[in-house]
Parts: sequence; structure tokens; C-alpha cells
Amino acid sequence: GSDTSFVSTLADRVNALDADMIVFTGDIVNSRSTELIPHAATLSKLSAPDGVLSILGNHDYGDYASWPDKAAKQGNMDLMKSLQKDMGWRLLLNECVMLHRGGDSIAVIGVENIGDPPFPVYGSLSDAYPQYSDSVVKILLTHNPAHWVDSIASRPDINIPLSLSGHTHAMQIEIFGWSPAKYRYPTWGGLYADDNGSHQLYVNIGTGTVGFPARVGATPEITLFTLKKAKNLH
Repeated sequence: GSDTSFVSTLADRVNALDADMIVFTGDIVNSRSTELIPHAATLSKLSAPDGVLSILGNHDYGDYASWPDKAAKQGNMDLMKSLQKDMGWRLLLNECVMLHRGGDSIAVIGVENIGDPPFPVYGSLSDAYPQYSDSVVKILLTHNPAHWVDSIASRPDINIPLSLSGHTHAMQIEIFGWSPAKYRYPTWGGLYADDNGSHQLYVNIGTGTVGFPARVGATPEITLFTLKKAKNLH
């Protein structure tokens, strides 16, 4: 709805972490971009030295609403982009942002939604970062963790050590580390790695709700990552 109290607390807690960068991995609305309007000013409080970077989730494209014509649906998408821009967020639409610290750099890649069936595929890793086998350290923002499972993990030709996803919401139920989401997504929440550990995935279970207006044990999540230089570098 239009009650901004929870979102305001959320923004304050994120800012209090004093992170270098804030990322959002999609599903900011349920079905229509107008849902974001009451919260845009509150979310614009989010601030970090390297910015707030975001991607779109499957709920953010207007695919779950009825539109009179294609122009109306496109207007919904245009509103989503303009609201995020006004909030001061950098929406990555199959794009890459380079972060620099002295002589070091990290590429933050953001793809549009790459869903498993029946979710549409809008994203393209090759469009966002064509040379994904190069030596640059990369972080991939990809909404649906199935993308990592299907196309990133155990791929020696893809040098992306960390991917960040959302999408599952843990189905808003988590009891003693178990969630029914596991039956649809084995990588439904938390940190995962492929067999040789060269690719890792973290799935954030989100903060809000869709459909059922509650969370049972699936506590709203803010994740703080601290990046450290790998040992035994050659």
C-alpha cells in the first residue's frame, strides 16, 4: 500500500551499515509500477559512495497485470525506469558498471530477468559483458537463481566468482532453515557454490510479500558482504 513506515525503517538500517555500494536484485513491485510511487521518496534516502545499483525482477515488467494495449504496458515500464532514476538508483539493463580502488577494479554486471519456464527471458549476459572469461573480478546481479544454476555454475569459461539473486522470497515461509521453495529452487536462500568453488551464488529472500500478506519465519533480509582478496593468488 502507501504505508512507508516499514520501508523507511528498512532504508535506515541499510544506510546504517555504511556500505560502499547498495544493490537491489529485483521485484520492487508486485504487478504495476504505480505501486512504487508512494515509496519512491523513502527509497531515495538509500545512499552509498559507489551508488545504489538495481536490476529488474519478473514482477517488475508488468507481465502480471492486464493492459489495454502494448503502449500501456510500455508506459508502465517507462514509469519504472523513470522512478528508479528519480530515486537516484542506477538500473542496470544488461549493463556493467566498473568500480575502481586505486589500481584495482571490479565489474558489477546487471542483467535483465533470465527466468526458468514459464518466466520470460529478457536478459543477456553476453550483451551486458561480452568478455565474461577475462581476468576482471566480476559480481553478477541476476534476479532468478536458476540462471546461475543453468548457465554460470561449473562453467570454466565464465569468470564470475560471485552472483547475487533474489526471486524465491523463500515463498515467505522458512522453518528451522527449511522452506517449501526448495522444491522449486534448490538454491532458494543463502550462499551456494559449485563443485570446485569457483562460482558462488547468494540468494537474498527479500523483505516484502506477494499474495499472502505475511512471512512465516522468513525474516526480512538485508545482507552485508565484505569482499576480501583471495589467498594463494598466482
